[in-house]
Amino acid sequence: MTTQPSTTPIPTDFPEPTLVALDDVELEVYEAGPRDADRAVVLCHGWPEHAYSWRHQVPALAAAGYHVIVPNQRGYGRSSCPADVAAYDVAHLTGDLVGLLDHYGHEDATFVGHDWGAFVVWSLAQLHPERVNAVVNLSLPYQERGGRPWVDALEEALGEDFYLVHLNRRPGVADAVLDADPERFLRNLFRTGQPPAPPQPGMALIDLARTQDPPGEPLLSDDELAVLVSAFTATGFTPSLSWYRNLDRNWHLLADADPVVRQPALMVYGTRDTVVRSERLTDFVPHVDVVDLDCGHWIQQELPEQATEVILTWLARHGG
Repeated sequence: MTTQPSTTPIPTDFPEPTLVALDDVELEVYEAGPRDADRAVVLCHGWPEHAYSWRHQVPALAAAGYHVIVPNQRGYGRSSCPADVAAYDVAHLTGDLVGLLDHYGHEDATFVGHDWGAFVVWSLAQLHPERVNAVVNLSLPYQERGGRPWVDALEEALGEDFYLVHLNRRPGVADAVLDADPERFLRNLFRTGQPPAPPQPGMALIDLARTQDPPGEPLLSDDELAVLVSAFTATGFTPSLSWYRNLDRNWHLLADADPVVRQPALMVYGTRDTVVRSERLTDFVPHVDVVDLDCGHWIQQELPEQATEVILTWLARHGG
C-alpha cells in the first residue's frame, strides 16, 4: 500500500482533508456539514478527477443540512495507490465506500457519482443495497451486464483501438504517454463548448495527450487545473487507469448480484456528452427520474449552479 505525498493546496474554501484508515487502504476525505445530520451524502468522482470536482456542490449540500463526505477514491490524490491491479476492482471500490459509512457511523447514505464514480455507485446499490438509500448519477447510466465480458464485447463492436479495449490489451502504453505531460493532457481533456464530432480512428486518449490544438474552451482556471496536475504528477496515471483494467473482473464479480437497482434514483445527462444514453434504463432502475442539462461530460463543473439545484431539489423530494 502506498500513500502519496501532499499535492497542490486546494485554492478555495474547500474543506481540509483527513486520511481515513480502512481495512487495507487510507482514503483522503473531505468533509462538510453536521456529522449528526439525519442524512449523509457521499460524492464519488470520476476519471481523471479528484474530490475537488465537487467543489461547487459541497457548500450547498452542507448548507442544506447534509453530512457531506467526499473521498479521493483509491488511486487518486493522497489516497492509497495499491500496486496490484486487482485491488481496484468493484468489490474493493464499493467496499471502501461501505468502510466510510462505518467510519462515520452511518447505516446508509445517498451516493452521488459522476463518470467512473457513477459506475461504482450503481454497483454499490447492487452489491450493498442496504447501505444505499438513494442514487444520483451524472453522465454514466446503469451499464447492462450482458452475456459476454465487457472488454470482449467492446473489442468486437468497436475494435482494438477503442480506448477501453486498448487500456486492457496494452497495459502501460497509454500510462506512459499521459505521465509524460500531465498538464497538457488534462488541459486538453477538460474542455467545454466542444462541437460534436464523429469518432476518429486510433487511441483517443493518446491522441488527446499529444494534440496542440484541442477543440472547445478550457473548463478549468489555472488554479483549478493545478490541483489535478499536481495530484496526477504525484501518483502517475497507472493507479486510476487500473479501474479500467478491471472491467472484465467486474463483469464476473457482478454475476450473482441483483441486476435491478431498486432505490430511488436520479440520472443526469449532458446533452452534448459523448457517453451513450441508456435506452433501457427503467428496466434496471425502475424508480429513476431523468434530467437533461445542456452541457458536455463534466456536468457538475460545466453547469455548477444548475447541477447543484437539480440535485438538491431531487433530494428534497426523496427523504432529504
